[in-house]
Amino acid sequence: MVENATAPRLSSRTGRLMRLRCGAALAAALLATGCATAGAGSPAAPVAGPAAPADQFTPVVASTLDPGAAPVLGTDGRLHVVYEIQLTNAKPVPATLQEIRVLDANDPDRVIATVATDDLPDVLRDLTGKVPAGSLEIEPFVSRLVLMHLSFASPADVPSALVHRFLVTGAPLDGSTTPGPLDYTAAPYELSGTPPVVGPPLAGDGWVAINGCCGADGIHRNTVLPVNGRLADTQRFAIDYMRLDEEGRLVAGDPADVKSYRAYGAEVLAVADATVVATLDSLDDQVPGSLPDPSTITLENVDGNHVVLDLGDGRYAFYAHLQKGSVTVAPGDRVRRGEVLGLLGNSGNTSAPHLHFHLMDGESVLGSSGLPYTYDAFDVVGHIDAAQFAAATSLEGVWDEHLLPTPEPRTEQYPLDLDILDFPG
Repeated sequence: MVENATAPRLSSRTGRLMRLRCGAALAAALLATGCATAGAGSPAAPVAGPAAPADQFTPVVASTLDPGAAPVLGTDGRLHVVYEIQLTNAKPVPATLQEIRVLDANDPDRVIATVATDDLPDVLRDLTGKVPAGSLEIEPFVSRLVLMHLSFASPADVPSALVHRFLVTGAPLDGSTTPGPLDYTAAPYELSGTPPVVGPPLAGDGWVAINGCCGADGIHRNTVLPVNGRLADTQRFAIDYMRLDEEGRLVAGDPADVKSYRAYGAEVLAVADATVVATLDSLDDQVPGSLPDPSTITLENVDGNHVVLDLGDGRYAFYAHLQKGSVTVAPGDRVRRGEVLGLLGNSGNTSAPHLHFHLMDGESVLGSSGLPYTYDAFDVVGHIDAAQFAAATSLEGVWDEHLLPTPEPRTEQYPLDLDILDFPG
């Protein structure tokens, strides 16, 4: 990966044992025209605005799936930006992606990061986000996704907006069928605002953030779904929480028994004062160890028993895979932060008991845009080794071999993949 002086990174991680298959460009700035008071009988002089940018020939059309998001501070002390670019070859001539340069939109000479030829095969995907494109060539009238992840050392390094410079070979302007070199900028993306701060969705010690941000091979990160007429990455900041017991095990006993998992039955908590907008409480637990028959999965049951909270300001919290009969709230209820919503279970499209949690910008749990967020307070107590976890063939075993000498208190941070956390209470 290529880094510049401000040290942003483009990163990826290995896949995960537990599979949870749940399921725009930046708004153009309005050019304001001023009004001035002219002398009596005199017409007002026109006020000149910024010149419109020159037209560009862009045979590979590029846009981000969402207009922007705030950088989020991770437990590694870096600010993370996670988004997707959709590329469409709009001409009958094959196009080949050579390089993407991420630029400061207000200072285009400043290169934030470069996704070079060696990097592209890892992040250039089909429209599901899961399957690598296999080639940097984009066939005529075909679309691809680029899964982007930047990280910054400090807020001073983060620009207010990005734009992307694409180096490709593709259809030339003269109508020739021989691909030619092209170099243009497109796909603006805003980085303004700050993520919401919420309370943890669980209490107690030994919680592991599984399938978390931010690598391109993460189960949540690369689940892009065509829902409600658009491509949506609702789960880009989702985390699956499992729990270690006193001996560092996720499961102790028969791995086909939900009660063998330390996390099973834990109380699931409201992360803020909120209004309940959706619930489901009628699905049985799945037998751990395998996913349900795909033919039985629908948009309604994929997340199992669940709760959706309206946090206000266009933000919603989502909790999935709860125990049947455990949900204590109903649509229209007002809840207070820390109130019990239900119990952690194994319902829906899941292979082991866990809590799936994420924030989003709409009520649709599959068709909204996933939002970054931070927890107000928790302790980092260690980390599961990523290579060990990826190589394992089951969840059995001991996973607390990389604990810190003492817990590290954190405030207003977002847990990263395979962090081991203690939550208040």
